[in-house]
Amino acid sequence: MDTSLVGKHCEPCHAGTPRLRGDELQTYAQKLGDHWRVEDEHHLVASFSFPDFEEALRFTNRVGSLAEAEGHHPEIRLTWGEATVRIWTHAIDGLSENDFILAARIDELDR
Repeated sequence: MDTSLVGKHCEPCHAGTPRLRGDELQTYAQKLGDHWRVEDEHHLVASFSFPDFEEALRFTNRVGSLAEAEGHHPEIRLTWGEATVRIWTHAIDGLSENDFILAARIDELDR
């Protein structure tokens, strides 16, 4: 994983912020770990596995705290032994650099 995104923080987007698409989107996607995938050029998705529900819940809470600090809130699905994170920029209904920053920072969380 390219760590250049980890040191950045999410910046507020507005409706006029352009969505990432095509080659630019792929350049950002290559900076993330292989477990992240871009779906429909609209959102990022990754699933994280854990030995039990409690560990998955702890991870979910750490993601929630990080998201709150960044002001960028993903969709998180929690189930026994797994947390799935889905990220996109709501203001532009698509992907921005913020989404990749949050994904990279999620990967840096202690698991």
